[in-house]
Amino acid sequence: QVRLVESGGGLVQPGGSLRLSCAASGSIFSINAMGWYRQAPGNQRELVATITGGGNTNYADSVKGRFTISGNNAENTVYLQMNSLVPEDTAVYYCVAERVKRHNRDAYPPTYWGQGTQVTVSS
Repeated sequence: QVRLVESGGGLVQPGGSLRLSCAASGSIFSINAMGWYRQAPGNQRELVATITGGGNTNYADSVKGRFTISGNNAENTVYLQMNSLVPEDTAVYYCVAERVKRHNRDAYPPTYWGQGTQVTVSS
């Protein structure tokens, strides 16, 4: 089994910053990509940013220039530095580990999700 543990959420004023962290543990041979999604009340879960094992990144247009994703392959961790936060960033942020191989011949590597961490941007 693979477990994702997130940390770093909280309450911040508009214009402030937060840093989210996520660590994957368990039976892991390799991870294709890790990243963050978010879900605000009444909305669908949406992509925030992802990073592949090779370092390729992908961001939602709404966070480009404000958020930075980074990761450590050796430690199976991913981070999200969020700057210039606005109230529209308020949501539960979920860590994701995509196509996690449990062993070298794992033909159907699943995707795992964390439990989510609340980010609230409010004055």
